[in-house]
Formats: sequence, C-alpha cells, structure tokens
Amino acid sequence: MTNTLTPTRRARGTVLAAAPLTIMAAAIIAPSLPAMREVFSGTPGSDLLVRLTLTVTSLAIAISAPLSGIVADRAGRRPLLLTGLGLYAISGTAGFFVDDLFLLLITRMGLGFAVGGIMTAVSTLITDWFSGERRASFLGLQQAFASLGGVVFLPLAGVLATVSWQAPFWIYSVSVIVAIFAITSLREPVRSSPAVGESERTRLPARVIGVYVLALVVTLAFYMAPTQLPFLLEGFGSGPAVVGAVVAGSTLTSVAGALVFPRLRERLSPTAITTASVALMGAGWLVIGTAGTVAQVVAGLLVGGFGVGLVVPNLNLRLADLAHPAHRGRVLSGLVAGIFLGQFLSPLVVQPLVQGIGIAGAFTWTGVALGAGAALAALLPNRNNGKESR
Repeated sequence: MTNTLTPTRRARGTVLAAAPLTIMAAAIIAPSLPAMREVFSGTPGSDLLVRLTLTVTSLAIAISAPLSGIVADRAGRRPLLLTGLGLYAISGTAGFFVDDLFLLLITRMGLGFAVGGIMTAVSTLITDWFSGERRASFLGLQQAFASLGGVVFLPLAGVLATVSWQAPFWIYSVSVIVAIFAITSLREPVRSSPAVGESERTRLPARVIGVYVLALVVTLAFYMAPTQLPFLLEGFGSGPAVVGAVVAGSTLTSVAGALVFPRLRERLSPTAITTASVALMGAGWLVIGTAGTVAQVVAGLLVGGFGVGLVVPNLNLRLADLAHPAHRGRVLSGLVAGIFLGQFLSPLVVQPLVQGIGIAGAFTWTGVALGAGAALAALLPNRNNGKESR
C-alpha cells in the first residue's frame, strides 16, 4: 500500500467533478468557430487560426503536462490541482473580453497550462487511492464523468453561441466551484519512495512510449469531430445550437463506453480492448464521411464516441500498472501530453486532406485507415499473449 489516506466520498466527488473540465476545455468553443471565422475574416490566415483557437489549448497541455508530472511527484497532487483550477477560471473566462485573435490564442494557451495540471493531478490521485479492480472501475468512472461534461456543456455552449460567439467562455467559471470543494475536501496522499531496484519498473521505454504514440494517433483522429464537423454540418444548414448538440453526441456514447470498460477489462486483454476501440472509431468515421444527412453524422459519432470511451481509461490503467507510485505523476503526464498533442496536430494534419478531398472525404479515409490498423492489430500474433494482466 502506498497510500494511507482513504479518500472521503466528498473527495472522490471533487475529483470526478474536475474530470469534465479537461474534455470541455478546448471543445466548448467548437459551436462558435463558424461565427469566429466571420468576425476575424480580416486577419491574415484567419481560417486556420480560428481552428487553432480550439487546438492551441491542446498544444499548451502537451507542453505543460510533463512539467506538471514532475510537480505532482515533488510538490504534491493537491497544490497542482488547486493551481490549475484557479488558472483555468482566469484564462478561460478571459476569452469573453478579448477581441483580438492573437490575444485570444494567448489566453487559450493559458487555459491549456491549467488543464495540463488538472488532468495530471486527477489521474495520479486516482491511481494513488485505488489499485486492481477498484482502480479500473474508478478510471472508467472518471472518463464517464469527463464525457458527461461534454454532454451537458457542449449543447449549452451551442445555445450560448447563438447569442454571441463569446458567451460560451463564461462556462469556464464552473472551475471556481470545483476549486472550493477541492480546498475543503482534498488531502495529500501519503506516497512511498521507490526502493532500490523498484525504480526499474518505470524504465520501460518501448511499452510506455508505445502507449503515448497510440494515444496521440487516436486523439488526432477523434478530434476531427470538434474541429471539422462544425464546417461539415454548416453545409447541411445546421446552426450553432445543432452543432453543439451533434458534437456532444460523441461524448454521450463515451460515457457508455467508459462505464462498460471495467467489465470488459475483466474479460479482455488491454490489447484486445484497444483494438476494438480503434475499430469502432474507424467504423464511426466511415459512416460520417459517407453520410447524406445530419442523422447519419450523429450515428457515426455515437459509434466512434463509444470507442473513445473505452480506449482512454484502458491506456490510463495500463500506464498506472507500469509506473512505480513515486513516478506516477511523470508517467501519466506523458499520456496527457500524447492525448493533447494529438488534438493540437489534428487540424494541421487533416487540413491537407480537407483541401484535397473535402471534409467528408477526410472522414472517410481516416475511417478506412483506422479500420485497417485495427484489423492488422487483430491479425498479427500477440507476443505478449498470456502475459497481459486481465
């Protein structure tokens, strides 16, 4: 046992309440993107820069997460979480008052630094508190709450965007409420120092880096939803409120996937779960790419979202099992960096495809690539078969 402090119900609730702040950080302004493109049309390169206001947050998270991991291991999880929550409220709501595109990008980077700290602190607290099946169950619950935040806040952002493209920025103020509960309910877990030889458990570059790369690729593909779908749906005549509701569809089934994860984890290996997750995303994106109606787009999002709900807690649990308690912050922060670097790279990597074959074509071929990758993983012999924990 590395933690002698059992978390109270209020502490567990606070951590779960902080989880949605991570998924909503960037995506909350997705319904505002078309209006922002019109507002900033006079700025050179505005078409790409407006998309980057959503994903530059992810770049900042990827940059700050490794540093957050070091802080979590040395200064503690609680101070990191409280600092992140305060910065989240300030930098997030600042977007309401900004009327310059480049200044807006700076505030979005500040929001990313905040999320890097929050997500790292939350993940390490959970792995400090629990082990075994309880860890898998709570990590699934964490992802479910994160996705549920998207279900609630993305449609709200869509409604607010019909009033003003800046109105959704006020949603970020909810972090103040979470911070109040964190101050009153959280205590710093007691962590052990690595014994001689135990630190070797963290020196698994091939396996750990492989998880990071997989997280990057999966989120690069998944983040086509908030960055590209608003413009695809615009072609169907959909307004901001519909865009918010549709994009939230992916987070709705992510909740279901995350809740199912603990049971699947008892029956399937981590590799099998990851393969199934990628296959579901590929199928969903193929449906979106070939969709002729908004309803078909929603159907594709529901399928792909279920896959994401499975893969995130699965990769999180895999790294938690590989890392020594004294190094969890650093190891798990790498997963945060991989996820959000994938989000940032998404519009940059996909843009050439969009320009060449259109948004629908980009979804189609991304779906084909994901499906092919999953099929290849399923067909190749698993050298770790029998060695993976079930």
